[in-house]
Amino acid sequence: MYKAPCSRLTGFLGLRVKQKLVQIAPRCDRTARSLIYLHRRDPSNWLTYQQLNFLKRQYVTKNSSELHQRAIPKRDLTIVDERDGSIERRVGRIPAINPELPEVVPLSEDVTHKARPKNSTTKPASQTGTAPKASVSHLAATTVEPPHVYVETEEARQARLDRQWKPLKVDVADLLDVYARLAKIKLTALVVTTAAAGFAMAPVPFDPIMFFVSALGTGLASCAANSINQYFEVPFDSNMNRTKNRPLVRGQISPLHAVSFAFACGIPGVALLTLAVNPLTGFLGALNIFLYTCCYTPLKRLSIVNTWVGAVVGAIPPVMGWSAATGSLDPGALLLGGLLYCWQFPHFNALSWNLREDYSRGGYRMMSVTHPGMCKRVALRHSLGLIALSTLAPALDVTTWTFPVISLPVNLYISYLAARFYHKGDRDSARKLFFCSLWHLPMLLLLALTCKKYSRSQGDTAPLTLTPPAS
Repeated sequence: MYKAPCSRLTGFLGLRVKQKLVQIAPRCDRTARSLIYLHRRDPSNWLTYQQLNFLKRQYVTKNSSELHQRAIPKRDLTIVDERDGSIERRVGRIPAINPELPEVVPLSEDVTHKARPKNSTTKPASQTGTAPKASVSHLAATTVEPPHVYVETEEARQARLDRQWKPLKVDVADLLDVYARLAKIKLTALVVTTAAAGFAMAPVPFDPIMFFVSALGTGLASCAANSINQYFEVPFDSNMNRTKNRPLVRGQISPLHAVSFAFACGIPGVALLTLAVNPLTGFLGALNIFLYTCCYTPLKRLSIVNTWVGAVVGAIPPVMGWSAATGSLDPGALLLGGLLYCWQFPHFNALSWNLREDYSRGGYRMMSVTHPGMCKRVALRHSLGLIALSTLAPALDVTTWTFPVISLPVNLYISYLAARFYHKGDRDSARKLFFCSLWHLPMLLLLALTCKKYSRSQGDTAPLTLTPPAS
């Protein structure tokens, strides 16, 4: 019932809109043409990117709500008269670029004097015509020098190329040295030494073949972990003086080469520990690689927790040595791991204290950089913990009671240096604590080995009886 009125209403509205558009169209056309004309005539009045505040520069000024650019005024070009004596005297004082060239002949007095003013009295034509020509010819003869062309010698070119960064091509003869630095051979030697100490401290008969196999597998696992660590830290090591000469940073080998070397060490190392020693030792070796590469390495740029994770990584090798000898995790293995865990804090905190600038440039969050007070407290606390763990060793039947007594002087000395480092906090005290930790650990392990409590034979373990044997 509403169809016809609605259609009429719609048609009426459409007609009115059409009439309005027809009326407005000429005015819109004129407006568009006027805008185009204004843009072509004066485009500086239009909105440009320079009217945004964050894009303004010092050469942009705004006057009377309009934006203008103020060009830097050029210097006025001054035409120097060749007969001006003052200019010629300054040129004569400039030293020659090439010392072998003859020096500039000083100008004669008739040329170096200043030009006379225009209102001076005129001279005869014969004098005025010949004097300027003579002075100009004399000036050309004395000031024109051959262009200095620098010819680079072979030695200078080689020195310039040596100063530039470039990837170094390693020779096959130097490949062993590159592998040694990629594996951090000194750190790997320390890891193998602690693993060997754990094997030797186990209360079982010594097996030299198993000892060699376990040491080899532990060393290969350490080489793999250190290589992957350097692969991840190339952009950060390049900012540190301590690590800027590493093989990957200098480009001596490619990243693919480094990763291949890591897998070539890691897979045989873990396989050797698992198959030739025991699965527990192989699991500990794989766990240590994972903790060092996937936990400790990224945490160095995130949190100071990385120091505690790194201490756990360093405490695992003696546990691996003990498990390689016994096939189990006894309290003695945990005790040796605890000794290594506590020792690493005074060792590393003292080392990082004198490398704070380097770690800051590399972007590493170390206690010495972000929490210097905690760095000193933790070093002192764990130095005292070495005394407590040494006292606990005979209680766990790992050593005799002689060990706490003979190890007390070395433990007290490192604790004294840690207390001195805690109170002073200077480079000298940190350096002394670091160098003490280098000989403290071998000395402590050697003393523990001399006081080792060996296992008793089956006959020795039989209980004593007072009953006489039957006849």
